Amino acid sequence: MGSKLGEWSFIVGVIIAIVVGIFSASLGDWKGNLALLLVILGLIVGFLNVSEKETTPFLVAAAALMLTATSVDTLNSIDLGVGLGKYLAGIVSQIAVFVAPAAVIVALKAIKSLASD
Repeated sequence: MGSKLGEWSFIVGVIIAIVVGIFSASLGDWKGNLALLLVILGLIVGFLNVSEKETTPFLVAAAALMLTATSVDTLNSIDLGVGLGKYLAGIVSQIAVFVAPAAVIVALKAIKSLASD
């Protein structure tokens, strides 16, 4: 049951992050609530979805993604006539909001594992 909850949390989290990233300007008061939902789903993913074997690849991918999210100014400069960069920056930022809590949980589990060895 736990692994299915983790899997669904991941899928729903990514979908919500993409939708919030695309429509962030028009969400108004909902944006904060959806960000909180992304954090909660990220925590669930961190607790249930990342095994000890997957810890290092997950943390590397999460770090790369969060570094990418810090370059939103560069992403915003991609225009292509339709403002594509604005949408890319929004999506990457929201995925970082989703992944960051999971990365914290996974990192803490890894530190606990190292300390107990």
